Amino acid sequence: MARTPSAEYLILDIETIPDADRWHRPETPHGVESSFPPTWAHRIVVVGCLWLDHGYRLKRFGVIGEKDPITTGTLDEREHHLLEDFSRFVGRARPVLVTYNGRSFDLPVIVMRSLCHAIALPWYYRDRDFRYRYSEDGHLDLCDWLADHGATRAGKLDAVARLIGLPGKIGVDGSQVEGLYHAGQLDTIQRYCLADVAQTALLFLRFRLLQGQLSPDAYRDRTTALVDALAADGRVGDVLDRLDRDRLLGAPPAAALAGAT
Repeated sequence: MARTPSAEYLILDIETIPDADRWHRPETPHGVESSFPPTWAHRIVVVGCLWLDHGYRLKRFGVIGEKDPITTGTLDEREHHLLEDFSRFVGRARPVLVTYNGRSFDLPVIVMRSLCHAIALPWYYRDRDFRYRYSEDGHLDLCDWLADHGATRAGKLDAVARLIGLPGKIGVDGSQVEGLYHAGQLDTIQRYCLADVAQTALLFLRFRLLQGQLSPDAYRDRTTALVDALAADGRVGDVLDRLDRDRLLGAPPAAALAGAT
């Protein structure tokens, strides 16, 4: 079922830790990087989202479950709650999912962990657009599209974000999530996840400009509005304080402007 021109967009990112109940990290020699868990062995601890309407205006920004958080119970119970809330929302709202490398990581992990917890994902299987790589009607993976679906490599979000004037990773990276979680610093993980979500959303607007789906004026208007809305929210201040606003908005280099006068 193809999306209509009035489709809305859910920019998505997840943070995970190894599922130590079902997978044990193999021992590695000293100095050798630890094994990365297989897809099914990533326990989801945070689902960050930014919801844009059909005009690319912010509707909601936050983490799944924040209005009704589970602070007690087992790790399985908390993950079940997150996944159930996420599936219910996507099934009801039917947004286009927007990710960075979500086709290779976020969505497969969500599927496998939903399988683990007996959570239905009918929207994922009844609508092929969520799974069809060459359509952006259900899931637009920016990494995949910028890499021409495997013809080249787009690079990590950190590098591509910096390319357009965003700061990329600030202070925390994915390798620290497990340690932060076991140290009880879930709030830090949530802020880190939301920083990635915000930068993915701003990259998505830039991609729409690249595609010609937003004019330069519309791109600047929507980007300015989103930056202002995120500033009012206050949770990604570190990102906004470090971005290059002129580069993000696509202002021509000063030398080019001087040559044109």
